[in-house]
Amino acid sequence: MENNTTLIEQFLDHYWLSSGASKNTLDAYRSDLNLFSKWINTPLTRIDDQLINQYFSYRQENKFSSATQARTLACFRIFFQYLLTQGSISINPTGKLHHPKQQRKLPVFLDVNEVENLLDAPDSKTLFGMRDRAMLELLYSCGLRVSELINLQLTHLNTNEEYIRIIGKGGKERLLPLGEMAIEYLEIYEKNARPFLLKQGQINGYFLSNRGSPMSRQNFFYIIKAYALKAGINKPLSPHSLRHAFATHLVQRGADLRSVQLMLGHSDISTTQIYTHIQNTQLKSQHAKHHPRG
Repeated sequence: MENNTTLIEQFLDHYWLSSGASKNTLDAYRSDLNLFSKWINTPLTRIDDQLINQYFSYRQENKFSSATQARTLACFRIFFQYLLTQGSISINPTGKLHHPKQQRKLPVFLDVNEVENLLDAPDSKTLFGMRDRAMLELLYSCGLRVSELINLQLTHLNTNEEYIRIIGKGGKERLLPLGEMAIEYLEIYEKNARPFLLKQGQINGYFLSNRGSPMSRQNFFYIIKAYALKAGINKPLSPHSLRHAFATHLVQRGADLRSVQLMLGHSDISTTQIYTHIQNTQLKSQHAKHHPRG
């Protein structure tokens, strides 16, 4: 319904201005609300808690995961609170609804040898190989989100001072140290590959595609999947896998959780604590495998 669409867009504009939410969050909330609007086929200002419960029941029958359900409910709560504040409704219909219990999923784990095989997969004698090696090294060196990697600007890097400036979620900025190997491959890329990838004049985007434009999320996803296959890694990898490997290997080698939290840009340390669970899972696996009474 047209009025629902207008309400949703007004809410998203307000939420972005008030919270600084990322584009990915806004896109997810827009999708959640539009799906709900199409399903109910009635004004969003006339919704009650029973209708929302019916919607969740319907979505669960269609493989509505607990994680997606929790995100959708969070979206609904913020949206209807916005309508309440605006005077469009008198009662928030999500007030008595509860978040579903989510099963904690551990991210895909890469050991050090697997990471090294992945990093060695690009052919560093080619333009694209130099670029891809630099991207992989930087991901693993700094634990970046893929959005932070592809949005990296030329002015954000300072290999002489050995640090990188990252603009993370909600526009939050953090400075990260660069490892020696990352610096080496970044300098190779800047000197021997990036100038030849520039096809539209000087642009500030750091990692460039074959068209001379900044690398896209989808393109890099396909790139890392191809290198995983080449490296013989039979795990469901994504660009986020190197971020997980970065954090896991730091924790395994004794880094304190607070430092890892700051480097990852997590707002809440509870999000970072998953990497201690990965370490404990690995220890339990080794105990079961090697101890005589495991």
